[in-house]
Amino acid sequence: MIVLSMDTSTRTGSVAVVEKKGLIAEYNLNIAETHTSRLMPMIDQVLRDARFTIKEMDAIAVGLGPGSFTGLRIGIATAKGLAMALNKPIVGIPTLDALAHNLSSAPGLICPILDAKRGEIYTALYRYRGYILKKLTENLVLPMRDLLPKINEPVTFLGDAIDIYQDLIEEELGKKASFAPISLRLPRAANVAVLAFKKLKAGKEGPLHRIKPLYVRRAEAEVRWQERKRQKKSPLKG
Repeated sequence: MIVLSMDTSTRTGSVAVVEKKGLIAEYNLNIAETHTSRLMPMIDQVLRDARFTIKEMDAIAVGLGPGSFTGLRIGIATAKGLAMALNKPIVGIPTLDALAHNLSSAPGLICPILDAKRGEIYTALYRYRGYILKKLTENLVLPMRDLLPKINEPVTFLGDAIDIYQDLIEEELGKKASFAPISLRLPRAANVAVLAFKKLKAGKEGPLHRIKPLYVRRAEAEVRWQERKRQKKSPLKG
């Protein structure tokens, strides 16, 4: 089985071709250009360089977020379009789960942190039990200062929010905190595919309509719309 996987939840765009025996090809681009203009060219390039056609893919896998609302919509719409056109199974993988798998058998807690803007992060906590990575929390969105008091043991951070919060983390956690190497900090489509293989083996692919973004919080536009609705309501009479 060969899986085409992608993740567009952050500024990093990642596309991979993976088979059960291992990674065939993977492209990662951490640049400001939008996923709209680069995702399909990346897919085309990785397939050509891996010497495959899109029709030879047995399944499509995509990162579901949390992350950039626009990026998630682009990646998931592309994955669903390919799966529908090819009549292939599709699997969605939470981005934080795939990111945590960048670290192999790390001691202590594993804590991916992605910049959620507005002074917040997307995060979850994980721990290896033997060779199995276990998720200890649900996906969270909260200020970094609210997360750190919950951690009282050694922890390894990874994710794009390290660039923003490393000084604060070191100040609050001291020697308990360590940071993944730069090469392992960002989401990788290869790990989306690895986790997708497990779901495919368990028969947990699609259906297509259930592949939806994991936003974790409401979009800012939705928050403003709800606020306007509340303001338009007549005050209750006593």
